[in-house]
Amino acid sequence: MSNAQNSGDTPAATTGADRRESDRRKAAFWIPFDRHLPHGERRVSGDRRRERFGQWPRVLLGGLPIVVSDQAETARVMVDEALRRRGLWRYPAYMTSANGEVTYRCAVDETERELVMEADAIHADGMPLVFVSRFRCGQSLPERVATTDLFHEVARQACRRGATMYMLGANEASNRLAVERVQRRYPGLRLVGHRHGYFADEAEEVAVCREIGALAPDILWVSMGVPREQAFVVRNRHRLTTIGVIKTSGGLFDFLSGSKPRAPQWMQRVGLEWLWRMALEPRRLGVRYLKTNPYAMYLLLTRSR
Repeated sequence: MSNAQNSGDTPAATTGADRRESDRRKAAFWIPFDRHLPHGERRVSGDRRRERFGQWPRVLLGGLPIVVSDQAETARVMVDEALRRRGLWRYPAYMTSANGEVTYRCAVDETERELVMEADAIHADGMPLVFVSRFRCGQSLPERVATTDLFHEVARQACRRGATMYMLGANEASNRLAVERVQRRYPGLRLVGHRHGYFADEAEEVAVCREIGALAPDILWVSMGVPREQAFVVRNRHRLTTIGVIKTSGGLFDFLSGSKPRAPQWMQRVGLEWLWRMALEPRRLGVRYLKTNPYAMYLLLTRSR
């Protein structure tokens, strides 16, 4: 006879239904079921199709796991994954980037770090990360994957392979001009929609997500700045299950529209693009970069391998 039987504290008999309920596996990304939600928002299971992104090697830079990949490979995998996910109704793949400012923010703000760490892939959009990887990591980064350059590579592949895109972010004028210039440069690109990145309230944000979900673009570019764009993606992934890949894009649309000029190539190559941007917007970026850059370099030198 068991100890439980001898103790007099015999638990009540457990029915088969109780056992099934207690043993039921819970989805990793659980959300309450609401029969009034459209089908695209009823998804309760996590994305189980991340194999392509999981195959990329990673190195630790400034405390963040950075993907070892060049621009051409990144663009190819983005389009591959976006096309492969058509019609699967899965959580969209979420890609973001790290530079000195993001490295700093993730070190001093745990909430922002969690938003970035939700990504399926974090690419290096800063030459200091590339430089440090060459002597601090077991595997060096082949190059900087700058989002502004990556966009053009993805657009060229999307034209050839029929992938569709949506551009969400920036203010209305910058968004509209960026779209016009992209359409002139890539007449074969299937751009299914675009919108500025500001919402009056939560209801409008949800409505916009539903509109984008109905259009089902293969690739969604979100250009709202750090950490707002990361928070938008994490907050709305369950509403965007018809999308293949989401890429956060920082100030991408401002560069595409021409409202902000890129730094000269020599400054980009030696890692001084931040200095160019600070010269263009000294009041907004001067104090920020003077505060974040030294600590970001400290993190890269001490928390990389």
